[in-house]
This record gives sequence, C-alpha cells and structure tokens, in this order.
Amino acid sequence: MEMKKEVKRRLEWSVSVSEKAKLTVNPIRNVVETLKLQPNPDKQFIPLSIGDPTIFGNLNPCEETINGLIESVKSAKNNGYFAAAGCEEARNAVAEYCSVIGAQVEAKDVILTSGCSHALDLCMTVLTNPGANILVPRPGFSLYETLSALIDVEIRHYELLPERNWEIDLNDLEDKIDCKTAAIVYNNPSNPCGSVFSKKHILDFLVIAEKYFVPIIADEIYEDLVFPGNHFHPIASLTTEIPVLSCGGTTKKFLIPGWRMGWILIHDRHSRFGYEIRHGLNALAQRLVGPNSVTQGALPYILKNTPKSFFDSTIEFLHINATLAYDVLSQVPGLRPIMPSGAMYIMVSVDMIYFPEFASDLELVERLVSEESVFCLPGKCFQYPGYVRIVLSVPTDLLKEALNRIDYFCRNHFVRSNGIDGYDNGFN
Repeated sequence: MEMKKEVKRRLEWSVSVSEKAKLTVNPIRNVVETLKLQPNPDKQFIPLSIGDPTIFGNLNPCEETINGLIESVKSAKNNGYFAAAGCEEARNAVAEYCSVIGAQVEAKDVILTSGCSHALDLCMTVLTNPGANILVPRPGFSLYETLSALIDVEIRHYELLPERNWEIDLNDLEDKIDCKTAAIVYNNPSNPCGSVFSKKHILDFLVIAEKYFVPIIADEIYEDLVFPGNHFHPIASLTTEIPVLSCGGTTKKFLIPGWRMGWILIHDRHSRFGYEIRHGLNALAQRLVGPNSVTQGALPYILKNTPKSFFDSTIEFLHINATLAYDVLSQVPGLRPIMPSGAMYIMVSVDMIYFPEFASDLELVERLVSEESVFCLPGKCFQYPGYVRIVLSVPTDLLKEALNRIDYFCRNHFVRSNGIDGYDNGFN
C-alpha cells in the first residue's frame, strides 16, 4: 500500500509582500513622503511640483482631440479588445505621424502602449536580463529607477552638465559602459531639466553608443515642445547604425495624460534587434492586453487633425512662463536658475551656504511650504541634491505669485557668511 506524503499547510494567516514589491521604489514618492509639508493656512497652496499640464485647468486639449474621442465612442466600434500591440489603423496613423526624413517607420514598427511610462517599461524589460546594467541620466526622470526593480538590473547614472545647459558628460557616459550594459536611456527634451540637445551634441553621443554597440531607449515624450531658437531632432533620424527604441505618446504635447496613449517606435535598419526583440515586445504587450481601445479609435483623427496652432499656443505659453521664472529667480539671492529650452520645467540651483539655518535643501523646501505655501520638488527626487524643479504649466498669474513668495522667502533667510562679501549668480 502506497504511503501518502505528508503535506505541510499553513496553520495561520501569513501573507507576505513579494521581494519585487519591496524593491520597487518611486524616488519622488519616497522623498515627498519623508517631508513634513504643512502649508501656511493663510496663503493659497501653490504646487509647482506636479508634471501634469492639465492640473490647473488652464491647459486643455483642443476641440479636434475632444471630437476625435467623442466620435470614437459614438461609433461603437472600439468597445472591445484590440490586438495587444494596438489596432492596425491606429498603428498606421502613428507611423505616418512620427515618420521623418531619415527615420521612417511602418505599422509593423509601432507598439501602442498605455502611456509613455508603459513604453519605457516594455523597452527596459525586453532588452535586459538579471545582472545587466542600464545607463540613465542624472538628473533624470525618477521612473527609470522604479522600473529597474522588477527586472533585476543595475541602474548606472551618467552625468548631465548644468554649466553646459545640461548636455551629457560624454566622458562620464563612456566610463560607465561595460560588456553588461544593455541599453542607454536617453531623454530629450529633458525632464527635469527642460534642456534640448543640439544636433552636434546628439551626434557626439551617438559616436559613443556605436563604438560600444549599445542600443538606445529614447524617451522623447516632449518631442516638439521646444522654445524659439531650438529644434528637436529625433535621435533615430541621426543614425543608420544604432538600433533605437523611441518612446513617445500624446501625454504632454496633446495635453491628455489621463487618456493613457503611448507608443514605441522600432528603428532597426540592419536587423540588429532581429525577430526576438520585436516578438518580445509584442509578448510583453500582452500583459496589459493593449492600451485603451477608445483612445486608439480616436488616435488617427487626433494625429491628423490637431492644428499646428494648438501646439504653437502651448509652446508660447510655456516659453513666457519659463522666461518669467528665469528673470525673477535670477535676481533672488542664493538661487541660480538655468534657462530651459523646452519641455515644461526649470531647474534652479540652491546655494545652501547662504541659508545656514537649514540643514539641507529638503529642510528649506519644507520651510518654504510652511511659510509661503509654495512647493517645489527637491532635486533629490531626480538624484540631484542642491536643486529644485519648478513646473511651468501653472497659470501665469499664479506663477508670478509663487515666484514673489520664493523671492521673499529667500531674502528673508539669506545670510552672507564665511567671509563672503558678495553673491555671484553665475557659475564659478
């Protein structure tokens, strides 16, 4: 007679969190949750911290975008599941919209995603195995750190140079590359810096990626949101040799972040990604069974009919606010803003030597909230202490009020110390 194996079972409730969940950290949430933020009840709270351009209600999608969604709903054709990588019509529309000279794509080269964050997640996952490393910019978008936890890869930071308007430190980048480097994450225009790279600088960057045979994950969600005098160059249009996964979407430029529509463009002229990477992206897309189908249904209409004047108006507004913030903060003792060239942010250096009563820039941010009800994200959220990031999508009158409060706060706490007899707002 066969003996039954003894089966061990739980004798009480014991539900534990997974190690992957423990390792998953959002740097912004981590920093913000440690701050003691208690706004001054006598002053309106002004959050200059949230990268959602719609939050104040002054920036809204255009009529064509809204009509596209309404027609998608009315058609009753987009209520079910589509292919995980997106429906053919929407992918065709994205391919037509995104193709530029030197970087043409077809529908087969497009993977639709649930926002650009999802696109980045798929790209990082498909290119890495545990033990690999990915290079990301510092300062940089905090989500890169968050996504790395679930794929067991090492994040290595390459430095951006504030004295060169946040260009990449190419020597530092090259030093960080080794045989386990699976990809370089490249962000242009930049969050949090608002920088826009010149064509020459991009070409210099590409020389290094090509030299060491490293593919690129291009975070280009802010694409054409650049200020006068600057030009956005899709990185894939400047190389014929390096395989590029370019991540974009409708979030920022079309002012519809909540509609969750992003995409990956596969640029691979010499089939260096081959079948496996394409198949892998399609397989990973099946985890979410594709992005929102109603938004997909609206996408062809939105991409074809949104007028250039809509984008121009948004850029003009952001440029006015960027110039205002730079001009005001340049005159504030202890602060040194770096004029952005695009996107919707400005980075401001805080020289803590002039604010000796605060142990750190985090403490200074806390006090700014408690005294003036203005909240800027500390640079630590972007792996870059000593700076704060200010969002420029705020209504201009509200931004003026916030800047005046920052000016008052800094002058109130500014102290000349350590024998310093003058303040220099320039780079030393």
